[in-house]
Formats: sequence, C-alpha cells, structure tokens
Amino acid sequence: MDKQESQSFGKCIWQARRKKGLSQRELAVKVGVDYTYLSKLENDHVEPSEKVIRSLAEHLSLNALELIYLAGRMTQNDSEALEELVKANYKEMPALFRRVQENPGIDSLVKARDERITRLQKENAELKAKVSSLEKELQIYNFYSKKEIECVANNTLKLMHKNNYPPRWPMDASRVADSLDIAISFAKIFPDEQGPIVAKILPWEREIILNQDIQELQGKLHESTIAHEIGHWLMHVTQYKTEKIRKEINNNIEVEETQNIFLCRSIIEQLDTYKVNIKHDHIEWQAEYFASCLLMPTFKLEEVRRGRDLTKWHHIYAIADDLGVTISKLINRLQDIGWVHIPKGSKQIFLGNIESESQQRN
Repeated sequence: MDKQESQSFGKCIWQARRKKGLSQRELAVKVGVDYTYLSKLENDHVEPSEKVIRSLAEHLSLNALELIYLAGRMTQNDSEALEELVKANYKEMPALFRRVQENPGIDSLVKARDERITRLQKENAELKAKVSSLEKELQIYNFYSKKEIECVANNTLKLMHKNNYPPRWPMDASRVADSLDIAISFAKIFPDEQGPIVAKILPWEREIILNQDIQELQGKLHESTIAHEIGHWLMHVTQYKTEKIRKEINNNIEVEETQNIFLCRSIIEQLDTYKVNIKHDHIEWQAEYFASCLLMPTFKLEEVRRGRDLTKWHHIYAIADDLGVTISKLINRLQDIGWVHIPKGSKQIFLGNIESESQQRN
C-alpha cells in the first residue's frame, strides 16, 4: 500500500476498490458486509473488526497487517505480546510513561503544532468567505431541455467506458459515481426549518451524502436516488470553481461547513408531479429526468424490448426487472419517449403516444 502513512483507513480502501474496478456493492458482497456499512468504512465513520479488515485486504490485494495498523488496531497476537510485556516490566512502566510525558522534545513539537494550527485557522477564515460566496453562486441554475439532459446522461455513460467503469444492468449507480470520482456515503441528516432532507452534496469534498434514516433509499429507490443526485452534480453544481477551492482546502486543515452546499429534499418518480414553474421543483425535475435517461437509455430500451410486447403488463414487468427500475419509472420513461400511452384512468397500454392512439381510434 503506497503512502499509507498519510492516508486514513477509509481513503486507502476507497482507492484500492476503485483501482480494482469494483463498486461498493460488489466489494461488500465479496467481504460479506452490507454496502451501507462499507460506505461508512470508506468515509471513516465506523471502526472495522479484524475479520473485516483481513477480508478487505484479501479482496483488494493489500497487506493485512499494514491495513490493521492503519485502522489503529492491533492483532490478537500484538495485544497478547503487549500484555505480557507490561506484566514482565510492570515496575518500569510508570517511569517510562513519566519520561515520555516530560520529554522537552515533545513540548516543542506541540508548540510548533499549535502555532501552525493558529496560522492555518487564520487562512481558513479567507477560505470560508470564498466558500460562502460560492454557495450563493450555486443557487443560480441553468435551464436544461430534455434533449440536453439526455445528452448529459449519454455522455456520462460514455465516460464510464472511458474510465474503465462500463455500465452494467441492472444499473449499479455507485459505479457511475466511481467513474466521476465522487464518494457516496450514508449519514444521519437532520431536517431543517424547511423540512426533511433526502441528500446533500459537498462539492469541494466530491461527496454525496444520503440520509440513512430514509429506509426507501436503501431499497428500490437506492440506484435511482444516486442517479438523481449525480444529475444535480453534473447540472447544478459549478464544479470548475469548487475544484479550485477544494485544492486550497486540501492543503490546509479541515474547513468547517458554513452551511450545506446543496440540499435535495425530494425524490419523486412521476416526473409530471413536479410543479416546474417553481424554481426548486424545476431543478428536481431536471435531476429526475437525468436519472431516467441514465438508468434507461434509449439504446438499452431497444435491446431489452426485443421479443417483448409493450402492450402486455407481464412483459413490462420483465423489462423493469432487467433494468432494475420500478414499474412507474419505466412506464413514465416509455410514455415520455412516445413508445406507449396509457389513457388516464385506464390500465390498457397502447403503442405510440397519445396522438397516434387518438388517430387509430378515428
């Protein structure tokens, strides 16, 4: 493992996983843990057991002992050896600890550290001002047409191939995030005065955090939610400015968040339920449309529809299973691209859009 001394355990695992071309879900299956737990490990939010560490080392081709020490743990043999050492030299232990505490070299190091922290904190005040200014800029969103959003989704799929993360169906959306060098994690996100929060995006940390308290996000909506948030990332976050600030912050001590950069409050599968005349709902509609295009690109729909009748519900359900999406999301997509139409209040499926179906009746 290269440069482990300057790495955290989670960062080391994240880099090794990406080097192997594995998604969080794929590695979690190999190790025998839940993918949400693996996400927390990669973000240093939980402490791993020795068993999990050794399994990670095996599947990521890492040195197990180095990984154990990087996690701040000792092996069972280490613990037993240390215990025996203390027992055998118990009379010398108090003097040894006192000598370490009284060492003037340590005092000088502590003083130098404190001086550096004071200086960096002063510099961080300027960075916080830049971040605050950036947050205001991030509230200015561009308008994207359906054609433009579909183009963004298709370019993202091409980029996955280029970055050695070819898309697979049912789609594992965490692979999309990996191809864009974005970390996905779960954490508790408390509601604010405007209500519940589904996810938040930290641009300078290149991280998307999903609310672990919303159980649906770990079920059927997991992949579409990640795809939705990636849509926000690509269309609503001005990355070229955040990247510059992120580099400055990486060379400094940790910068405290002044406020959440980007908050997502809703994931609605029916695109027409968004009130697009409202600014917030408008960008949510764009992100949701991106998710549909990403999870169900036209070329993939052409492939999975072969030999199937789109007017038969059992065929529709089979296609939804192949793509890893819900029925409502699939039907919405098929109607949007004009392949099928379901009259309001009916369960009968017609081929073509509403105009063609109306012409057939006449």
